[in-house]
Amino acid sequence: MSTPRLVIADKPSGVSVHRGWDDSRDTVMHRLRDALGTWVYPVHRLDRATSGVLVVALDPDTARVLSASFQEGRVEKEYVALVRGAIAEAGVVDHPIPAREGGERVPAITDYAPIAIVRDRYTLVRCRPRTGRQHQIRRHMKHLSRPLLGDTTYGDGKENRKMRDEIALHRLALHATRIVLPDPDDTTRTLEARASLPDDLRAPLERLGFAPDVLDAIG
Repeated sequence: MSTPRLVIADKPSGVSVHRGWDDSRDTVMHRLRDALGTWVYPVHRLDRATSGVLVVALDPDTARVLSASFQEGRVEKEYVALVRGAIAEAGVVDHPIPAREGGERVPAITDYAPIAIVRDRYTLVRCRPRTGRQHQIRRHMKHLSRPLLGDTTYGDGKENRKMRDEIALHRLALHATRIVLPDPDDTTRTLEARASLPDDLRAPLERLGFAPDVLDAIG
């Protein structure tokens, strides 16, 4: 039996992947290390407020192989987002954004498609970023004037307050539902993982009016 080389975790919203500016020790990396009893190595990141599929390597060699796959664009990532405003058709956002805060703008492309619309005002959107820029989906949906609900940086503060009061949405409405990446043991094969909607996102979506069967099909 071969030794496991990676772990695919279902990250909760509100927990950082690793230590940031607040130097918190309650991170995904620390939780996994404590649960597995071994050191773990991040190969990509999700924003603290984003939940969903996260890939972590169990040794440095695997971390290098997987990191290269991400950097070379050989990893397929899929997210679901709740935005303010109706999106009736699929499309592509090809809009440069800063590689880091205050940095130079670099190419960034996101494919998107509507899943369902409720109240003629809120759309559940499937997003597939072709590039991996910081806050890419959040920035690109803002570029379309369709900001994510619960987004305190790029979103609509008045709408966020309304969603907290009406449907108890207390988090960013962005979830990484699916990832497909080359198998580090044989890069001619792929590995796929999915993450269903967590309760702290699914329950508000149901209260907003999205049908349970629509939400069941996500992830």
